[in-house]
Amino acid sequence: MNLKEQMKVPRKYKYERIRTNVDYKKSKKRSKIINVLIEFVKNNIKEYVIVTLIFLIGIFLGVMFVNNLEDGQKTEIISYVNTYIEAFKQTDSSSNITLLQNNLRDNIILTVIIWFIGSTVIGIPIVFGIIIFRGFCLGYTISSITVVLGVTKGIAFTAISIIMQNILFIPAIISLGVSALKAYKSIYSDKRKENIKLELIRHTVFSTLMLIILIASAVVETELSTNLLRGL
Repeated sequence: MNLKEQMKVPRKYKYERIRTNVDYKKSKKRSKIINVLIEFVKNNIKEYVIVTLIFLIGIFLGVMFVNNLEDGQKTEIISYVNTYIEAFKQTDSSSNITLLQNNLRDNIILTVIIWFIGSTVIGIPIVFGIIIFRGFCLGYTISSITVVLGVTKGIAFTAISIIMQNILFIPAIISLGVSALKAYKSIYSDKRKENIKLELIRHTVFSTLMLIILIASAVVETELSTNLLRGL
């Protein structure tokens, strides 16, 4: 082995070592974020139970709303959903970009509203209203799909599409509600400006993290929605 080849070997090992260190740092950073989220859940179990119950009440109300509709109104829902699915099947792939943009916009607006309102003293009832409304929309969607596709196919479609689409969205929006509730409690009970400032910073950082998850949720929702609706 000549001198030039001998110099290449250490350089190769050096690059591999650098790449390994970068991968290790990325892995460590991801682990740290996950640990922060786990610790946040552990420290706010009571708040998670409250917000989750509010969300479940919204789902229940949405399901009951559709189930209590008259036959004529259910027929209108069936006609609307079928028309929407057929129209969606005829669209090209470029419409996926528009759908993704709309989902991203909606999730960003939702996060900003909950963050801002949760940073005020009187905002928590509005946050709870948003949570229960989103639950209502989910319950309404599930019940409507069941009415259109029938119980068996409707449950299967719901399990594959609705639950998978919301596997990121639901924990993120519930966590946003918990963060807003925690910020509200801090503002209401602790009058010291420094503590309030720290809590608002925490609420802002946590809301930003949830926004990233909601952006990922929008991407997943768009991909699943388009593929599953075209497969019906």
